[in-house]
Amino acid sequence: MNTELFIAKRFIKSQKGNKQYTMPIITLSVVAIASSLLIMIISVAVVTGFKKEIRNKVIGFGGHIQIVNFDSNNSFESSPISKEQVFLKQLKNFSGIKNIQVFATKPAMIKTEDQIQGIIMKGVGNDFDSSFFSKNLVQGRMIHLNDSTKSNDILISKKLADLLQLKLNEKVIAFFIDERTPEMPVNRRVFKICGIYQTSLETFDEQYIFGDIRHIQKLNDWEDDQIGGFEILINDYDDLEYLTEVVTSYAGYRFMDDGSQLRIDNVKARYPQIFDWLGLLDMNVIVILVLMLIVAVINMVSGLIILILDRTPSIGLLKALGTSNSSMRKIFLHQAMFLIVKGLAWGNAFALLVMFIQDKFHVVKLDKASYFLEYAPINFNVFHILLINIVTLLVVFIFMFLPIIIVSRIQPSKTIRYS
Repeated sequence: MNTELFIAKRFIKSQKGNKQYTMPIITLSVVAIASSLLIMIISVAVVTGFKKEIRNKVIGFGGHIQIVNFDSNNSFESSPISKEQVFLKQLKNFSGIKNIQVFATKPAMIKTEDQIQGIIMKGVGNDFDSSFFSKNLVQGRMIHLNDSTKSNDILISKKLADLLQLKLNEKVIAFFIDERTPEMPVNRRVFKICGIYQTSLETFDEQYIFGDIRHIQKLNDWEDDQIGGFEILINDYDDLEYLTEVVTSYAGYRFMDDGSQLRIDNVKARYPQIFDWLGLLDMNVIVILVLMLIVAVINMVSGLIILILDRTPSIGLLKALGTSNSSMRKIFLHQAMFLIVKGLAWGNAFALLVMFIQDKFHVVKLDKASYFLEYAPINFNVFHILLINIVTLLVVFIFMFLPIIIVSRIQPSKTIRYS
């Protein structure tokens, strides 16, 4: 039989009936651990969820990785490349790559009776992965594309629709300026709004409409096999840098027939300001985690000191009966572990409950103009929860050795004399 564990259990049972001052202090220690763990888990879940949602919105507009003409600049006027590339088959079969789709972009102006707005038309093909926009569709349907004729359907954001006072199924006139000639002639196209989306990422919602890539090919006098570039979607964002290097090794060092070269960009390189901002959120989480660990440690150390002082006569008696200092330390370590585990259990239970409520009912709302989201998102990540629990358990348990030093200094003769 484990004598230290047996005595620790007896101490715990006897303290449950103590209605004076010891039990409230112990309860406060358990509550401090539970609340600290609750805050840490919720903080990590919200911040990682927020980063994931914003990241997915940005990726939805341009994919994880892009392959474009090296001569392409930031004017949103695509320089053409051939869609018949020898590396496509190899990349499509590469593990981790979800989809490769063609695209082209061209700036334009949309004019109504009393409004005019500059936009970027993004042309897509039959290989377009519409899952992101289907999820964010608020009215209508996605673009219907076929192989025989060009589609006049366009997908427009709710932000643009409200700004230009446009409605679903309404026809809109877009004017495209041909920058390739000094005269810069204006080409007019009539489109029909088939769907309205809303991502709340207003920087993008204010700019992009989506339509058939063949309109851009016609406007630019491109051949049927010429496109603006390829967008690559991957299965796991954590593999972004690795797969960017893979794509670069396959496509980045190739030259086209006209002597131009392909350029490989990933989403972090295209939008560094957004991802730098998201990276700053990690520091906020670290500060919260450290502060909550400090609170848990201070309260647990205080609680254990109260336990030891309350049990001073018992410690003296056990020592007088021949119990060693190491055994006494083990007794109070068992008690400390019991309180820590109890606090962790309650903390996990309440954290999971809060996360479930927020995920299902969206109780905590956010200002879309500031945070690009309607509510605080929750990222259920078992690994994060386990890691927080393990680190909290280890840190608090390690600091428990400090108050237990008091046990070694208690002298049986004095405690028994004044008990």
